[in-house]
Amino acid sequence: MADPWLTIIGIGEDGLPGLSEASRKALSAAEIVFGGERHLALAGITDRGRPWPVPFDAGIVLSCRGRPTAVLASGDPFWHGVGGSLDEKLEADEWIAHPARSTFSLAAARLGWRLESVVCLGLHAAPFERLVPHLADGARVICLVRDGKAAGDLANWLTERGWGASPLWALIALGGPRERIRQYRAESYPAEPGDSLVTVALEARGSRGIPRSSGLADDLFVHDGQITKRPMRALALSALSPRPRETLWDIGAGSGSISVEWTLCGGTAVAIEAREGRAANIRSNAAAFGLGHRITVIAGAAPGALAGLAAPDAVFFGGGLDDAMFAAVWARLAPGARLVAHAVTLETEALLLELHQHHGGELMRIEIAHVGSLGGRRSWEAARPLLQWSAVR
Repeated sequence: MADPWLTIIGIGEDGLPGLSEASRKALSAAEIVFGGERHLALAGITDRGRPWPVPFDAGIVLSCRGRPTAVLASGDPFWHGVGGSLDEKLEADEWIAHPARSTFSLAAARLGWRLESVVCLGLHAAPFERLVPHLADGARVICLVRDGKAAGDLANWLTERGWGASPLWALIALGGPRERIRQYRAESYPAEPGDSLVTVALEARGSRGIPRSSGLADDLFVHDGQITKRPMRALALSALSPRPRETLWDIGAGSGSISVEWTLCGGTAVAIEAREGRAANIRSNAAAFGLGHRITVIAGAAPGALAGLAAPDAVFFGGGLDDAMFAAVWARLAPGARLVAHAVTLETEALLLELHQHHGGELMRIEIAHVGSLGGRRSWEAARPLLQWSAVR
């Protein structure tokens, strides 16, 4: 960073007085300054200013490569800001950054919340469902939203899902002369469309949220009957051993329940499903859990649908495995990758027995019965037995 051509500058509502000397020097030296219209006005930039294109396109900044250029962003440009998007397209010696206080830091300071215990989300360009994995009684969340209307929409969304009793703060124009903070309950929040700089903080009260154990209730998922049932799903996830930032191939995904629970653990998933109706169910389930950005749905049949995909860390077969499918997938796996397959038919059972003999791993037969009525009494109703084979490449 001896002589970077690009300086990424965080600016707050206090404008130029709140900037460091290094930030002001970079602004003064820049031939071109990019930013939102509000950012440019706060910095007093006129003829050199270039408002961001909508939607955002980093290419316009890259077109200035080699010329002294500055980018203005709100607060900390690397926390739900433009910094990360630019870094992905630049070499390390091309840029330098001077962050300001983030909106999250300001909000936590105003409310007296420990920031390390708060969930911080950027919902200005993301669906409210991103909140779903984080909502639990007592959870504290700070959200960046687009404007006052979006804050009202978020309050309604929370209320409709049983979180209406949650204390909710609207923090407006934090760090500047127009700053104000108002507290409501989500169910009684009055939208204020005129406010463009609204941050929402909430302390969740009401519903219990999603359990963190494997094996969520089947009725949480949209499905046509093709779903890995709760007990079997818990056993499958235990064998798959999900970890943050790992990728799963969910082949013959059905409802996508395995993909959903895998991504709730912090990974990403590619759900392959040959039937378009079921692929649509997977998309609906991913969206409902706020995981649409972490689950890729491919409507197609494996192994053809796997072409071009990066090798996964784990693979799950809910059914329909055959010799050709196994050979194609096994050849793609790196050492250490996990594979779990379920079988309910005798034909697939025979294949798993053979695969276990050749590749080792663990073979487990699972038989489960539930209580049902029999006349005026109760009796056990047995589900189809299932064979699970799990192995490490």
